[in-house]
Amino acid sequence: MAKLAHSMVRVLDEAASVKFYEDVFGLKIADRLDFDSFTLIYLRDATGDFELELTVNKDRDTPYDLGDGYGHIAFVVEDLEAARATALNAGAAPREIVDFRPAGKTVAKFFFVADPDGYQIEVIEKGGRFA
Repeated sequence: MAKLAHSMVRVLDEAASVKFYEDVFGLKIADRLDFDSFTLIYLRDATGDFELELTVNKDRDTPYDLGDGYGHIAFVVEDLEAARATALNAGAAPREIVDFRPAGKTVAKFFFVADPDGYQIEVIEKGGRFA
């Protein structure tokens, strides 16, 4: 059986990205590996061992082209309104909360926010499939 370990995104500004993920989602640096041409920063929350890997290419000075293939990563939170307020207070620009109910019953309640590099992040209220 395979175990999901991490997801990686390339970031331009290490400090801005680490601050964003710490301030908005409470992630902390679990490990940082520095090499000649790149740095890997592994972030995780206190509840699990799945990590977000930030890759910083040291010779890069222009934003990455996210293309049309990237989707998003998602976080589940207890209190969606509080999470949105936290994102606002951290200087992020979260979108409005969506109560997704295609057949009249809530499937998910969520909002999206972009990190400093433009990666989209879905923030989902705990419940249902996301318990």
